[in-house]
Amino acid sequence: MPPLVLIDCVGLTPAHLGSDTPNLSRLASEGFAAPMTGVVPAVTTTAQTSLLTGKLPQEHGIVANGWYFRELGEVWLWRQSQKLVQAPSCWEIARRSKPELKVLKHFWWYAMNTDVTATVTPRPVYFQNGAKAPDFYAWPPDLKTTLRAKHGEFPLFQFWGPTAAFPSTKWIADAFATAYSEVKPDLAMCYLPHLDYDLQRFGPTGPHLAQNLRELDAAAGIVINAAKTRGATVVVVSEYGIEKVDRAVFINRALRAAGLLAVTTNATGELLDPGASRAFAVCDHQLAHVYCHDEASLAEAAAIIAEIEGVERVYAGRERAELGLDHARSGEIVALCASGAWFAYDYWLDDALKPDFAQCVEIHKKPGYDPRELFFDPNGGKFRAGMALLKKKLGFRYLMNPVPLDTSLVKGSHGRPAARPEDGPVLICSDKAWAKERWSMLDVCPQVVKSLIG
Repeated sequence: MPPLVLIDCVGLTPAHLGSDTPNLSRLASEGFAAPMTGVVPAVTTTAQTSLLTGKLPQEHGIVANGWYFRELGEVWLWRQSQKLVQAPSCWEIARRSKPELKVLKHFWWYAMNTDVTATVTPRPVYFQNGAKAPDFYAWPPDLKTTLRAKHGEFPLFQFWGPTAAFPSTKWIADAFATAYSEVKPDLAMCYLPHLDYDLQRFGPTGPHLAQNLRELDAAAGIVINAAKTRGATVVVVSEYGIEKVDRAVFINRALRAAGLLAVTTNATGELLDPGASRAFAVCDHQLAHVYCHDEASLAEAAAIIAEIEGVERVYAGRERAELGLDHARSGEIVALCASGAWFAYDYWLDDALKPDFAQCVEIHKKPGYDPRELFFDPNGGKFRAGMALLKKKLGFRYLMNPVPLDTSLVKGSHGRPAARPEDGPVLICSDKAWAKERWSMLDVCPQVVKSLIG
């Protein structure tokens, strides 16, 4: 059987295919393209895990990009261990018949503590003095040496934050071509995040879209060409489409005002106190997991959330099964935004008491996803960043806090099911044998296994 290369073009939809995507359109003409039904929440780690396992979050356990770890009493987002996935992935299933199967995981999530043959993933250096520097993890170690020698350092600060831009996606694509040549895998996965940036900043349509599509397509072309050198079947998927939004929903502020959410205060400001809270929300784009202390807290929180403007529906207890989110890691309540809205994690009621990380790019300390990290604060954000860089160069400790608090800057989000098939995920394949009118994310894993073992 030919090798298989699975390319994740984040944010790509059927509606995007056209004159601005010549490489992807050519692949579709050689094979086919079809809309794909996604999962809820329509976010990176949940979608990727459903693609690779063929299961809903109720079985694989990745209920969002992060959740409340009850045993620790802490909220953690963007963990990297494959052991968090509670269902077998496609390569694990294929190896039951073909144990020698070689797998390359390139920037897909859960890329550490994993059983793949080779893996590459962003891994910043956090120095003891508070500084952060670009770096990446690779296994085997020689692969990291090879990639760095050929492609230089991974441009971490173009991967996420106010300066996130095409250089990170270009580096990923170029490095994939090298890793693919070195590892010669039977199954390779490559993640291209470029559309995730400007489409959240400026919305899913507008003058920025054509250039973004052309840049993504160029990166996809690099990966496709690398795949074709070994005669691989090429499959392009996406996790979600991005929809226009114009308002934020402050679910945690409502819970705090009702006396359900507790905070603790220290020199850094107000901090969420999950263990002392009767109810609090972990916000992830357009979905929120609400963790409740007991049945009485659940009932009270559900009633409050249902009345918040911008909340479409509240799923409590067994109702979560309707979304495939009845899992122990889920909140006792799952809240879904209305179209045009997204959940902000903010829990403080006075900006003077905000935590010191609120205006930083700090994906590990914030108890929820924050798309404002894609922006410089119009009120001095670039100046603050410049001063922080100067302090860094002089060897002083510094606070890099260029991010705004203004939620109105955010113009695109995701997490809800797509309103129309053409605005949701897509599947493109070079092999016409995969063709059908519409795909489900849950069908990708069994088809990959079939292609790998024959």
